[in-house]
Amino acid sequence: MARSATHFVCSGCGHESIKWHGRCPGCQQWDTLVEEARPSAAPGGSGGLSGGRSASGAKPLKPIALSEVQAPRVPRLRTGIGELDRVLGGGLVPGSLVLLGGSPGIGKSTITTGALGNLAAAGHKVLYVSGEESAAQVRLRAERLGAGALSVPIVAETDLDSVVATVEAERPDVCVVDSVQVMHANGLTGAPGSVGQVREVAGALMRTAKQRGIAIVLVGHVTKEGSLAGPRVLEHLVDCVLSFEGERERTYRTLRALKNRFGSTNEAGVFEMRDEGLVEVEDASARFVAEATREPGSVVLCAMEGSRPLLVEVQALVAPTELVPPRRMANGVDRNRLALVLAVLARHAGVQVGSADVFVSLAGGVRVDEPGADLAIALAVASATRGVALGRGERPLAAFGELGLTGELRHAAHPDRRLAEARKFGLEGVLHPGDSLPHLRSALAAGLPASGPARAMAGGARAA
Repeated sequence: MARSATHFVCSGCGHESIKWHGRCPGCQQWDTLVEEARPSAAPGGSGGLSGGRSASGAKPLKPIALSEVQAPRVPRLRTGIGELDRVLGGGLVPGSLVLLGGSPGIGKSTITTGALGNLAAAGHKVLYVSGEESAAQVRLRAERLGAGALSVPIVAETDLDSVVATVEAERPDVCVVDSVQVMHANGLTGAPGSVGQVREVAGALMRTAKQRGIAIVLVGHVTKEGSLAGPRVLEHLVDCVLSFEGERERTYRTLRALKNRFGSTNEAGVFEMRDEGLVEVEDASARFVAEATREPGSVVLCAMEGSRPLLVEVQALVAPTELVPPRRMANGVDRNRLALVLAVLARHAGVQVGSADVFVSLAGGVRVDEPGADLAIALAVASATRGVALGRGERPLAAFGELGLTGELRHAAHPDRRLAEARKFGLEGVLHPGDSLPHLRSALAAGLPASGPARAMAGGARAA
């Protein structure tokens, strides 16, 4: 009987089997056996070492010091999209493998098509491999992106061998594969998108990228929880992992680098979806500050998106409810972080919301995960609870800082950049941790008028 070209390996304990089992015979875990291609046997068997040479005839390698390694600087391929290039660390690196993930309809295909169009206009050879849409469907989307996008060559194919052969023959500088979950390797019997298929497809494309010096961008799906679909090894395999975030109902999109071997993971790019496609938002703070209100429950957060400061409005609504337990809804901030802030407010500031629904939202569909947003959230909730607007004058109040469990205000990174961004838009009164604001109680006293909206801001607030 001919030997099967594949076998099944447990992702938990590594047990190998020639057929699939619902329960692993080794570790007794359910649904952990994954189909993989069987490795080809090396010539001469796999015996032990003898006389400095292995049984297969391989010679041992001589290590060299890192100081003696030659590392030539390779020029990057700029996509012509400034926000994308900045998140990548300056552009695409030849021979790199980039994974771009995001929710359906978020704009993954739009941004990659636009980038290929800019690269083609700059004289680079590009290729678009579409597995989810036909060439006619891709053309309909490219028509609104300009003449550059219409000049991008495209192949519609899902067979991995055909895609690799096309890439080898065309030798483009940049290739986009949309998406990795629909590609199918003939050597495996699993359906496209299964763990074994995704691993085999990504491995084959990685070898092609490294051997030919081609920058390959893999478009990936996400699960309903928002994480990248497929095996975790896919994220380890690629050189860069980009996450495209935002809500389909909102116009703003955020591009973040979750992993980058050629740059920083602290960068983020902001885009706006318009009729002509994705447009870079170089100064997002101006739009968010212009839309900020002076109503109770509103405060401007001085956040940091990577190395760039961003001003965004935090809104809170506190309403009585008969539900038990009351609802806690968070949009743009972590729900667990909101629960922590509410607990600190109740214990150390006397702001009780135990019998009320609390809704907190960041305007514009932006998401902020840094702890420096704690103080702004606390001020917005306290303002909404008391029904009193924060600060004084016509300009909205701005704040940033981290809350400790004992109610103290902790230092937030890059305070000088945050203050400079607030000062740029005329937000002079900024509440932030310091000698004059050591505790949450002092911040509430500085930001909330004691009686009526006409009271001036307390002198304890640190003015930027």
